[in-house]
Amino acid sequence: MTQGIKLPNEQGQVQNYVLQGTSPVKPQAGLKFNRIAYSAAHVVANPLAAHDPWLDCAVDWDATIAYRQHLWSLGMGVAEAMDTAQRGMGLDWPTSLELIERSLDAAKDVPGAFLASGCGTDHLNLDSITTVDEVIAGYEFQMAAIEKLGGKLIVMASRALARVAKSPADYERVYDRILSQAKQPVILHWLGDMFDPALTGYWGSKDTQKAMDTALGIIQAHASKVDGIKISLLDKDKEIQMRRRLPANVRMYTGDDFNYAELIAGDGYGEHIVHGQSDALLGIFDAIAPAASAALGELAKGNLEKFHAILGPTVPLSRHIFKAPTRFYKTGVVFMAWLNGHQKHFTMVGGQQSTRSVIHLAELFRLADAANLLEHPDLALSRMKNMLSMHGIE
Repeated sequence: MTQGIKLPNEQGQVQNYVLQGTSPVKPQAGLKFNRIAYSAAHVVANPLAAHDPWLDCAVDWDATIAYRQHLWSLGMGVAEAMDTAQRGMGLDWPTSLELIERSLDAAKDVPGAFLASGCGTDHLNLDSITTVDEVIAGYEFQMAAIEKLGGKLIVMASRALARVAKSPADYERVYDRILSQAKQPVILHWLGDMFDPALTGYWGSKDTQKAMDTALGIIQAHASKVDGIKISLLDKDKEIQMRRRLPANVRMYTGDDFNYAELIAGDGYGEHIVHGQSDALLGIFDAIAPAASAALGELAKGNLEKFHAILGPTVPLSRHIFKAPTRFYKTGVVFMAWLNGHQKHFTMVGGQQSTRSVIHLAELFRLADAANLLEHPDLALSRMKNMLSMHGIE
């Protein structure tokens, strides 16, 4: 039976669309990857909580943890309480800490599950922070809370530090203090201003080259305390440039949701493996997890052509989800989870489901179909029709 739907286009016209995709590729169970792959994971809101969605945070814990179990079943690690989980855009620090604790507890029941958790300064009141010492204390507060639970740290970029730092030396001072205290090697995160305008000029300069030099200097000074760095600049050339300059024991975790396929595949540069390929810590892996897992499995078997054949078609979808304003990408990630039956509703903490238009979501649906990412086509079609009807499209 033909599976059709009426979808709006960018001109505001409604056109007939027929599903064209094939069944999603199924990853091979138990296959070990030759890249470390973290998926930054979203949270599932609780729409039945009696609260003000724009002001209060209500999470459906069972559905949220179930999605992490889904990611672990595919061989993915979970990057917890990151920007994909709406950290700083609806998810507050107390709820983030509860999320980290619940995920760490759930991981104990899953053989081979791995997890790293976002450590930042988002509990601080930006309007009252004036010194670097206050930023250090903020990092130390969250660091202690996560490490007390046994968690591995992802040291997130700090809006407070970007606001009060006067020079690269201030960044060096903060990261020196944090890295010197870390109980195990951490992952650093360089989040570009396209993801968060409040982070403009991070590392002490708006000049990317100068900022990179500062970050590399910090890493080189503390190489034994740094597992890797995730950079989210959406610029593959900058990532490759930085990757080639990393110490031999420090990984590049691609955060490039535009160019991840070729960055993970790598170019074989240099005598150290970390200089010629990227591992992954990606928000888009939340939305395309089965395809990402299958592709990484093929890469581990040496099937580069199959790796690109599976992952390549997902790139147009990812570029659409992460299009400017990039910080609203979380809406597309949650929409995919809803279409694919991983949650019962399309609502988000902070009411963030409203950040993308019905036109944007219609194109997302087309691209997901083209990439063979609709896990249950009949369900996806039914849910898409329901969503469109709420916007007057029958």
